[in-house]
Amino acid sequence: MRFGLKRINQIPMYRALLALLFLTCFSVKAEERWNLIFLLTDDQTTYSLGCYGNKDVQTPNIDQLAADGMIFDNHYDTTAICMASRASVFTGLFEYRTGCNFDHGNLLEKKWAKSYPMLLRKAGYRTAFAGKFGIEIAEKPDGKGRLAENDFDKWGGGPGQTSYNTKQNASMKAYAKEYPHSTVSYGAFGRDFVSESAKGDAPFCLSISFKAPHKPATPDPQFDSIYKGKTFTKPENYGRENGEHFSQQSRQGRQFVRFEEWGYADRYDEVMAIYHQQIYAIDVAVGMIRDAIKDAGVEGNTAIIFTSDNGFLCGSHGYGSKVLPYEEASRVPMIMYLPGHANSGKGIRCDALTGNVDFHPTLLELAGVDVPQGIDGKSLLPLYENPAEETHEQLPLINVWGPKEAHSLGVVTKDWKYIYWPYDEGAFEATEELYFLREDGLEMHNVIDDPKHESAREQMQKRYDSEVQSWRQKAVPFHGYSPFGKTFQRKSADQ
Repeated sequence: MRFGLKRINQIPMYRALLALLFLTCFSVKAEERWNLIFLLTDDQTTYSLGCYGNKDVQTPNIDQLAADGMIFDNHYDTTAICMASRASVFTGLFEYRTGCNFDHGNLLEKKWAKSYPMLLRKAGYRTAFAGKFGIEIAEKPDGKGRLAENDFDKWGGGPGQTSYNTKQNASMKAYAKEYPHSTVSYGAFGRDFVSESAKGDAPFCLSISFKAPHKPATPDPQFDSIYKGKTFTKPENYGRENGEHFSQQSRQGRQFVRFEEWGYADRYDEVMAIYHQQIYAIDVAVGMIRDAIKDAGVEGNTAIIFTSDNGFLCGSHGYGSKVLPYEEASRVPMIMYLPGHANSGKGIRCDALTGNVDFHPTLLELAGVDVPQGIDGKSLLPLYENPAEETHEQLPLINVWGPKEAHSLGVVTKDWKYIYWPYDEGAFEATEELYFLREDGLEMHNVIDDPKHESAREQMQKRYDSEVQSWRQKAVPFHGYSPFGKTFQRKSADQ
């Protein structure tokens, strides 16, 4: 029997062999393990980067990382809010399997024990974390949460949202005098950790979680001149008139009112200048870390991943903030760089469907560490090896945070997105939305009732139903997740 790469990747034994082959072929030395750097921003939309097509912004270091590595164009955060997304990044599990989000609860110790930082440290990696940790860890569902400062070899993290004022972050005070704004201080932390780790024998994993560009908008004043007086091109789907086809439910959360409250309606250039200035500081920090990698002589075997915990609507469709399953909030930048690989430095863009759950198995496979069975994520390594491959056929887009009116569940493929809004009390009716992303990436046309797309609608409804069924079967029995298996059942579904 002959197996293609896609078929092989579906079989655990062959997945392990493929990972071993990858490690053997593309490490600088076969006996060395990759050093790993995972960089996570907060609230960064795709069109905030030059490498994603924005000619109005300056992001030279991130753009260079993209040129050296590979850009992933269909990367989604399966929950578009920080706490739940971070739990998925750490564990490789969808939100309803972590049980972790605001309004719900903390991540349990037994889930954290199988997170990528814990498994890498157990395997001999020197680990570090800096920035907004974003979750708390508890022994029991109703137990008191803790941070993970003792679970890393070097800690620069903090609770809650942390602060843009470096001296307000207890673990980062040593950097406060030279780097009073936290964004660049994390670049310094990363620089120092790389330099220290390169002197030892153990491989290292650095995870940095920037607070930027999260609100409250607090740009580093040393970069005030970068976008001073700049006029920014508005996306084609900007404004209330381009969101009239969205569900009534989507307007009930804070995302709708923040279009006006946060100035997108009448101060767009000013608001976006501050937003992009915050990202410019991230770019500077990325440059600091890359310089440190080169100076330490570990450039040849240090893998880098750059992404965001969720996107940001930035006025698209007349909305602000995140959370909603629409493109600007749920699809985010993702760049991966494996030095020495044949596909690096070729300007390759991968359009396979990927998600935030995929970082966990990717980092573990790069380290040669066994990936826990039964997770939702899939390694990105086969895609880096062959960008024309596929891993996920579909991914869920989850929102069970905030007002129940705005709760939704969606399913996305490379070409289509289906969203179900279950709330149907009072003046509301359960609502479906369908977007043909391949031709309508700006989501300007809800084609749920278009006879031309009847077949696609039926197929996406079936995909959606399969996600609901998975929720029913796999949701954690705590933190209020099980009832959503019924809430999200389509009213017309025969289940």
